[in-house]
Amino acid sequence: MTLQNPVYAALTGPHTTFAEIRGNARCYPKPVAPFLGLPDDPTPQDWSDAAALLGAGTTAAMMRPDLPIPESFKLDRQFDLVQFVAPPTLAAVDDEAVLLTLDDVPEMLALVALTDPGPFRARTIELGTYLGIRRGGELIAMAGTRFALPEYTEISAVCTHPSYRGEGLATRLIRAVAAHIESTGSHPFLHTGGTNTTAIHLYESLGFTLSNRMKVTVVEAV
Repeated sequence: MTLQNPVYAALTGPHTTFAEIRGNARCYPKPVAPFLGLPDDPTPQDWSDAAALLGAGTTAAMMRPDLPIPESFKLDRQFDLVQFVAPPTLAAVDDEAVLLTLDDVPEMLALVALTDPGPFRARTIELGTYLGIRRGGELIAMAGTRFALPEYTEISAVCTHPSYRGEGLATRLIRAVAAHIESTGSHPFLHTGGTNTTAIHLYESLGFTLSNRMKVTVVEAV
C-alpha cells in the first residue's frame, strides 16, 4: 500500500535520513514539512508514540485513507485529497526551467505565500529537486519533488504567479520535473485537493490517472 500511505513510505524508505522517530511513528522535522507517518494499521502504541514524538499542542498532517483518531489527538481539520500517477509520455525537458537552490528559498517562499500550492517551508527544498522559470529576474513559476518513495517520486509545489497564469508554465514545469524523476529511475505521481477542479482537469488533460482518493487529516497531540 505504498501509494496509499506515501508519508510513511517515504520516511521508512528514501527519506529515512529526514525521519524523526519514536517506535513506528515517523515525522519530518518541522522546518522541512508538517507531515506525520504511521503504519497502514496503527496500533494504540503507535498512536501513543506519535503523540510523544510530536509533543502536546503540536499539529501534523497525515495523507492517507481516513482512519479513526484516538483520544491522544484531537482533529484540527480534514479535507479530501486525490492522487494521480503520471503517464509514460509526460516527461519533457524544458530549457527555460532552471535549478533552484537554497539562495532562491526566500523567493520560493514568497511565491508559495502568494499562490498557496500546499505546505512549503524554509527547508522543504532539501527533500528534492526544484525547478523554476524566471522573467526579468523574477521567479514566476516553480515545481519540484517532495515525497520520495521506493518506486515513486512526488511532483509538488506547482505554482505560478497570478500575473503569468494561462501561459502553460505549470504544464511545462510538471513535464520538466517528470523528466528529472524518470532520469532517476522513479515514476512521477502527485496530489491535489479533492475539490480543486482546475488542477484535476489539468492533470487529467496531461494523461494522469487517478490512483487513490484519500484524506489530509490535520491532528493535534494532546
